[in-house]
Amino acid sequence: MKLLIINGPNLNLLGLREPEIYGKQDYAALLDFLQASAEEAGVEIECFQSNHEGAIVDAIQAAYGVFDGIVINPAAYTHTSVAILDALKAVALPAVEVHLSDVSLREDFRRISYAGMACQKTFMGLGFEGYRQAILFLKDRLSSR
Repeated sequence: MKLLIINGPNLNLLGLREPEIYGKQDYAALLDFLQASAEEAGVEIECFQSNHEGAIVDAIQAAYGVFDGIVINPAAYTHTSVAILDALKAVALPAVEVHLSDVSLREDFRRISYAGMACQKTFMGLGFEGYRQAILFLKDRLSSR
């Protein structure tokens, strides 16, 4: 089983950007956590991060026929990108949305998730643990097919 993990804009600045919201661990620590979580779950992952909407759309499209599922933290594009929503719908791979913070408790505009409309589940407010939960959820969902 092979999963694509997509991280959107500014996640490369973890540890620097608003650590009171996103935590003090940096992006390298997230990558280490993801790899350990994948090994624990017995799945293969590939991680992708971009600050560019089109690059994220390209990664989603390229996942078709290569990956079994997608874990996506679209970051700010969560609330603005119909293009990412459409790409997720087009490839129709099982997808799970992750947010480090609980976006439902933040500004009103963060309560809308376009990407989430194409996802089977959302994990938010769990920090890095949300990614582990997403990996395990997809593994369980894909194994029961």
